This record gives sequence, structure tokens and C-alpha cells, in this order.
Amino acid sequence: MTRASVVGAGMTTFGVHDSTLAELFAAAALDAYDDAGVSPDEVDAFYFGNAMGGLTENDTHLAPKLASEVGIAGVPAQRFEDACATSSNAFKNAVQAVEAGIHDTVLVGGVERCTPETGLGTGEMTRIFASASHRQYEQPTGLTFPGVFALLTKRHMHEYGTTEEQLAHVAVKNHANGTRNPRAHFGKEITVEDVLESPLVADPFRLMDCCPFSDGASAVIVTGDDRADSYDAPVDVAGVGHATDVVPLSAKPVPHATRAARDAAAQAYEQAEASADGMAFAEVHDCFTGAEVMASEAIGFFEDGEGGPAAEEGRTALDGDRPINPSGGLKAKGHPIGATGTGQIVELTEQLRGDAGKRQIDGAERAVAHNLGGDAGTTVVTVMEVRR
Repeated sequence: MTRASVVGAGMTTFGVHDSTLAELFAAAALDAYDDAGVSPDEVDAFYFGNAMGGLTENDTHLAPKLASEVGIAGVPAQRFEDACATSSNAFKNAVQAVEAGIHDTVLVGGVERCTPETGLGTGEMTRIFASASHRQYEQPTGLTFPGVFALLTKRHMHEYGTTEEQLAHVAVKNHANGTRNPRAHFGKEITVEDVLESPLVADPFRLMDCCPFSDGASAVIVTGDDRADSYDAPVDVAGVGHATDVVPLSAKPVPHATRAARDAAAQAYEQAEASADGMAFAEVHDCFTGAEVMASEAIGFFEDGEGGPAAEEGRTALDGDRPINPSGGLKAKGHPIGATGTGQIVELTEQLRGDAGKRQIDGAERAVAHNLGGDAGTTVVTVMEVRR
């Protein structure tokens, strides 16, 4: 088996766009082509992520449509849907296909439109998001994702004494990082007081504990390491783990432990022959501030109960000993669902190349991305490293 490498990366800004899905994705894909120095006729497969297009766009047969838009009509094209982990799953499958020798060079990416530019309001979009929760046991109660992660976080607070102030420090740190990311939805710094004084959404989360709805697209080019040396600055994929947890939320034995994340991280670290200690930084799924705290523990950056204090102490900041979400994370960079997973891969690629500008983690040689879907029912964890 060969090893997979990322040789090109492209991403739009995350925010509010008046472009179509096809236009957004084409912008990211063409940037990835240019970054890799490849032409469309060198791509022999397309793995694509879009979570909500059937509901938000009335458009379900998207993979061949977008393949045509980016010049690769005729290649095998497959759409993945795994809630917020959608394009992370597409990336995992592309990596496995390259490693197995099924494909040589794959375009992988995702796109979503989630803002009022779709013609849908916040209430309707929230309902559509909630379609990723349990149809019989959660949706009929009106439980949407702020409530889901509020329940998980409240249990974490009960077990370990995590505080609202500690959660606020997560938001403050990610907004600070977002000011250094020109493609972030939010580029404004905030304070702990701003977070704690913002309107209550779902206890303990206030408005500034929550990530935004965003439009955006991201894409990467994946090829085998036997080919990667012919490209500038390839970044190797050292391991990808993928696991699921019990659904619904009420049936999880230890809800705040996010079991799928722990299992996926263990798989990725084992494949990479590495551990959390060897990671220079992490990009994690921080749809809410409490989600980042739980993720930081699940991927092994901190022991259980230490994630909140670590955020408050500045350990997860750019200049801390365990940087998390240098991109600004979902909280500040934004969250166009189908684009979020490969958006994390773009960030890892740029950081490991030393191309992350003002948010660069000095000397980064290995990093990990964590992306979950639904009520933490799915998690994909990816380890990437500088080519040696």
C-alpha cells in the first residue's frame, strides 16, 4: 500500500455569500488545482461532501453536477453525508482509496450554504440542522443542537466543575485567532465579559458560545506518496480514524466523554504511530465552546476535567503549550457544514507547510484534526505530518 498525501488545498472565505453552491465549490476546487499545479484531466475521482443540500437547495444529485462544474465530468463522483463530519468522511474514503491503489489522484471537498442567502431564516435552518438528531426521541421534543451540546456540557460541568467563565475563554481565544485568519467569518476580538453578558441560548451557552451559520467551500487534492514528491510541499496523511457512538443522546453511557472521538483518535494515533503528545496543535469541532473542551480531552490533549482550566490558563492559545483551533475554529472561522471537515484539512496543510501567516504555529511538524457529526454520534480524527 502507498501512503496518501495532500498536495493542493483551496478554500473560500467562510461567511455570507451570494454565490450558488456550484460557484462556491468551484472557487475552492480551482484554488486547490492551482495550489497543486494539477489540471482537471489528472484527477481520476471526486469525493464530495454536502450535508443539507436536499433540504436547503432542493438539490440532491450534486456530485456529478459539481464534477462537471470543475472540469472532471466522467470520473467516479460520490457525495457523502454525515452531518457536520460530512467532508471529513469524504476525505477518509479518498485517503483509503489512494492507499489501496484504487485511485491515483482525488479531488476531495465540501460546500454548504447556511445563511439567509438561501432564502431560509434562522428558525428554519435550525430545524434543518436538527434533522441530524434522532427522529423519534429528540426531534419531537424540539431539541436542537444548542440544547444537545448544552446537555453534554452541563454533565461535564457537573462531573468536573467546568465553569461558564472557562467556556467563555474558549470563545475569546478562538475569536482572537479568527482575527489572524483572512478567511474567517468573524474577525473581531471579544472579551470574557462580552460572552457572559450575551443573550442566553441554552444553559450554559450564551450567544457568543455558539458558532455561526456560514456559507463556504473547501477542497484538497489527495494523491499517493509515490507521486507526491513531484509536487511542491506535499503533506502526508499519517492516520485517519472513524468511529460512531450510541444514538440517541439519552442512551449514551457516559455522554460527556464523547466515546466516538476517543475511539477515532485512538485509531488515528495508532496508524500514525504517534500520540497526542506528538501533536503541535489541533483543529477540533467547536460548534459550541463546551464541545471544544470535551474534544480537547477526547483527543488526549488533556486529562478528563482539565480542558476547561487549560482554556482559562491560556494553554490552548496560539502561544500556549497545547494550541487548539489556530484557524479560529467553527466559533470564529465559521461552520458551512459540508465544508468544515476539509476546511480543517486545509488548515493542517497550510500550518504544516509553514504558510499560515499570522496564526502560524512555529515548528509544527505533526497535527491532528477532530470533526464530529450530529449529537457526537460520528467522529473522524485525522493526523497529518510534514513529509520526511
